[in-house]
Amino acid sequence: MAEEEAVGYELMILFATAFRLAVEELHDELAKIGFDDVRPSHGFIFQKISHGGATGNEIADHLGITKQAASLSIDYLEEHGYVSRKPHPNDRRGKLVVLTERGWECIRATETIFTSIEKRWGKALGDEKMQGLRLDMTDLVHTFPNAKPGVFRPVW
Repeated sequence: MAEEEAVGYELMILFATAFRLAVEELHDELAKIGFDDVRPSHGFIFQKISHGGATGNEIADHLGITKQAASLSIDYLEEHGYVSRKPHPNDRRGKLVVLTERGWECIRATETIFTSIEKRWGKALGDEKMQGLRLDMTDLVHTFPNAKPGVFRPVW
């Protein structure tokens, strides 16, 4: 029994380590091309607002942080040219946070870098194993009762 537990635990650490290393490589590469002011937590905001924008409250809920903390992050991203606040189309008092062209450039760069990392993994594993890994990971995600594929939230 102890051996099974150690194996399961080790796999969790490997998943987390692979993700951490990919994110570190992503940010190293982003910094080289002029996005040295974006942080891993900002990617979760970009993901949330990339489908038509979001309010500060929606961003706070998505990140699992306070409205004040979300507002500080939005302020930072606005000051650095990644997002802007626009009047909300359905709420006169509300603001919608949307990506600027710089924000979209960062997303496109992120997609390119992550694709490059996946291609490197594909070379290391081979096409068949890589396809199997994708299918296996999809199956594993669906074993969780609260799984919402495509909704990617921070783990803090």
